[in-house]
Amino acid sequence: MSTAIKENNSEAIGGNKSEGRFAGKTVLVAGMGKSGIAAMEAFASEGASVAVYDSKDIEGSDSELFLRIAELGVTPYFNGDEPAPEGWDYIAKSPGVPPSLPFIKAALDEGASIISDLDIAYALAPEAATFIAITGTNGKTTTTTLVGEIYKSAGAVCSVTGNIGTPAIESVREARYGTIFVVEASSFQLEDVREFRPKVAAILNLTEDHMDRHGTMEAYGAAKARIFAAQSADDFIVYNADDEIVENMVKSAVSRAFAFSRTRELESGAFLKDGMIVLADSDAVVKKYKGVASGDVMPLIAAGELQIPGSHNIENALAAAAIAYCGGIAPKTIAEALRSFKGVEHRMEHVATIDGVRFVNDSKGTNPDASMKAIEASDAGILLIAGGYDKKSDFRPFVRGFGGKVKHLLLMGATAERFRMEAAEEGFTDATICGGMDECVRLGFELAEAGDTVLLSPASASWDMYSCFEERGEHFKKAVKELMI
Repeated sequence: MSTAIKENNSEAIGGNKSEGRFAGKTVLVAGMGKSGIAAMEAFASEGASVAVYDSKDIEGSDSELFLRIAELGVTPYFNGDEPAPEGWDYIAKSPGVPPSLPFIKAALDEGASIISDLDIAYALAPEAATFIAITGTNGKTTTTTLVGEIYKSAGAVCSVTGNIGTPAIESVREARYGTIFVVEASSFQLEDVREFRPKVAAILNLTEDHMDRHGTMEAYGAAKARIFAAQSADDFIVYNADDEIVENMVKSAVSRAFAFSRTRELESGAFLKDGMIVLADSDAVVKKYKGVASGDVMPLIAAGELQIPGSHNIENALAAAAIAYCGGIAPKTIAEALRSFKGVEHRMEHVATIDGVRFVNDSKGTNPDASMKAIEASDAGILLIAGGYDKKSDFRPFVRGFGGKVKHLLLMGATAERFRMEAAEEGFTDATICGGMDECVRLGFELAEAGDTVLLSPASASWDMYSCFEERGEHFKKAVKELMI
């Protein structure tokens, strides 16, 4: 067990690193989602003068939040009421709020600075805190959760946070001295970071996503690359050596690089060897363990021992092993956690089997590449429920990858008609546009035969019909349970 982890057993509450930097500042919090509410609370407690903006009518839709806003003395701008552009030191923009809003651009022209939720969390973290940050197009939630489980197995005081549930700002304010924060970081969160410095950063992969926000793959990649921008030579960047874009991206990092690969052996990194997940550290990039000579391969577990299915989850396990190793966790502890990990909710989650038909919840499949991995991990005979918020993804390559596994498309949401048309362009015409989740589940069950799988993996975000992918997944599970009544 590393010294850093031993220190985390202290019960002491540490002060934060901000040293009153926000006291007396004027802050506009844009967006009243979970991270925006956490930012409002944090800035108010730090002695800043705070205003909040949201395009919705918060007073009419959330009276409890509106009362809290009044209690804190925060100035509200809701329901189309926009703040004046001048007079702000910081714009704390929630990740989902686009930077193109006219009043934000005007405020920046007047001298305001955008501050990201990750920079706020980093500033407010307790003393001796350590940040582990994980990004990528796909696999973030599984890898982040698994890394958290590894640290907890090592006895660390660990908080899994960020784009995975509890906002990082909220997590750091509730944490004690020496906490390790394992942060899932989205491109929306990373595009504005300036000071956030994770001890270990990881980029899992990069495929087309969020083109409605970033516009180009170059801009999307640049946002992801911000994860290591503030790192030093004492820090680590873990990357996917099988992803050429990522491999080229991390060449500009000043931190120590440590790779993972599912397809080839590495001198230093996590990889597969004879069916085993192994670690190697030939150059002592991280450290030397007792009894391990430079160049030795450290076996962890057989890939077949993983309880999470699919080749993509082997990659997630390799990434998690590399991240934890760079963070000071011993190989034995990593192996034990890999062997016991059962996966995360809403990612290839088996919900029920009814009359021989399996129902699988992969609501976390919010882009075509993620959903393609779900199809690859499933047997043929798939009734695929797909569609949702339009992120301007091209569905044609996704349809070409069905490989005869998908029997029928059950489409819903804003992308349904375009999805159907692009599938037809690729020669796939077995598609039905449904009125919503309940109809998709019922029709999928009617069309399925014993041995088939009704798979929710939408290849689209959830925001047109749901507040988040978790809500969408819960609706799927509820609809499946109603079939059993």
